Amino acid sequence: MDILLLLIPVTLFLLVVSGLLFWWSVRNGQYDDLDSPAHRILFDDDDDMIPTKKHRDDDAD
Repeated sequence: MDILLLLIPVTLFLLVVSGLLFWWSVRNGQYDDLDSPAHRILFDDDDDMIPTKKHRDDDAD
């Protein structure tokens, strides 16, 4: 029974900390837009990743 004197305050402390972290994340907009990051990977980049002959010639100079 003596362990309950330790476990109950530790549990309450962890509950308060997790509640504060959840409140902080909601207030900072962490859950505002859950769909866009998943779809962003499907969009093409504007810049070409493979250098063309013109770019290779410019780098050689």
